[in-house]
Amino acid sequence: MLIAVYCMPIWSITLTAPQYPDGLGMFISVNNIAGRDQHDLQNINILNHYVGMRPIVPDEIPELDLMPWLFAGLIVTGLAVAAMGKPSFIIAWLILFSLCGTAGFVDFYMWGYDYGHNLDPKAAIKIPGESYQPPLLGTQQMLNIRAASYPYWGSLFIGISFFMGGIATWLEYKPNKKG
Repeated sequence: MLIAVYCMPIWSITLTAPQYPDGLGMFISVNNIAGRDQHDLQNINILNHYVGMRPIVPDEIPELDLMPWLFAGLIVTGLAVAAMGKPSFIIAWLILFSLCGTAGFVDFYMWGYDYGHNLDPKAAIKIPGESYQPPLLGTQQMLNIRAASYPYWGSLFIGISFFMGGIATWLEYKPNKKG
């Protein structure tokens, strides 16, 4: 199931505002950040520029080089654990999976914090005390822009993979009802 993360985005961020009623969107994949539509990422970077945020340049984000390898590691270890069939190894894999997921969310939060708080002091729009950190999950109003950040289809396959590991563990450990 985890192989699907290489084929579809895992996260989506959408910005809506009066000047963008249809919204601007970007998809975050294991190895790329792309606009929902052809010029969305470029337009998001233009908006970010006005408030002093750095441009989002996928080639400059090291996590996008690392994540494909992390998922490959989870896939290979998951297959090895499944082949061994030992519940203790499945639990170890689930713990590893959980740690990777937690580290990913912490890194995503810190990335958003850095982008939204470390602003260029020469920005065209400066509001004292205002930051522009997108929400980790959910929606948030920032000036006249509403930002929404939610899992996308790839996250569904991540969740299903984790859930299947949990089911496999439960099936191995569930009490024997015979007897």
